[in-house]
Amino acid sequence: SIPFVRRMLEARYERRFRAHVSLMENLYRGVYSSFSEATASIPPTRAVGYDNSTSAELYRDRTRRVFLYDYPMMLWLSRLFASGSSSVFDLGGHIGIAYYAYRRCIDYPDTLRWQVSDVPGVNAAGVAWAETHDSRNRLTFTANPADADGTDILFAAGSLQYLDYTLADLLGSLRNPPAHLLLNSVPIHMSTSYFTVQNMGVTCCPYRITSEREFMDGLKALGYRLHDRWENPDRRCLIPFHPAHSLDRYYGFYFSREA
Repeated sequence: SIPFVRRMLEARYERRFRAHVSLMENLYRGVYSSFSEATASIPPTRAVGYDNSTSAELYRDRTRRVFLYDYPMMLWLSRLFASGSSSVFDLGGHIGIAYYAYRRCIDYPDTLRWQVSDVPGVNAAGVAWAETHDSRNRLTFTANPADADGTDILFAAGSLQYLDYTLADLLGSLRNPPAHLLLNSVPIHMSTSYFTVQNMGVTCCPYRITSEREFMDGLKALGYRLHDRWENPDRRCLIPFHPAHSLDRYYGFYFSREA
């Protein structure tokens, strides 16, 4: 609360943030009103976003592992497959992490089509990985989010916060939006929408945090009804000097669209 002490501590943290290269910890810095404002604050010496070769090589270990927070997603995904759904649009799914990890735990339908939408650099890495890891050839890649049109399930696990548009914006632009939404690791604030910057070691990303009302009302207006909601207390977003904007948990959701 003492101005000169705060400035000194903020300057010290900024030096740490700029120098951070560890993959073992994510750092967050600042509160911003827009995606572009958060982007402009990123040091010019740092890579921005996932569309680079280093970021495209991340998460290979996750193709062989499931975590506690994956189980609600697998539960609902298996139920939707059992009821006839067979197409998944995996928004921000990297190289197909969930596709590979979940297939060891749940039965995929023979007619499954799983399409990942990500940035070009990550898509190229995903195509290369699939050549030796997807013998059934059920996984495809696209850089166009509008390809979600007409699919049964939109799946997004830890990706909505990185987009320069909202999920409601995307769904509202489609002629035939997905019937089901499976969303995991979503950073939700109880009252305010804003952006911060995440330094994940190899790159920095503008990072969207959405107010609960904006998130829920945006989907409700498009005809989606909430069926399930769960918490992930192992995910946190701690923004130094902004305790009111820090999060101590993330959320998961299952929505379906009214006919």
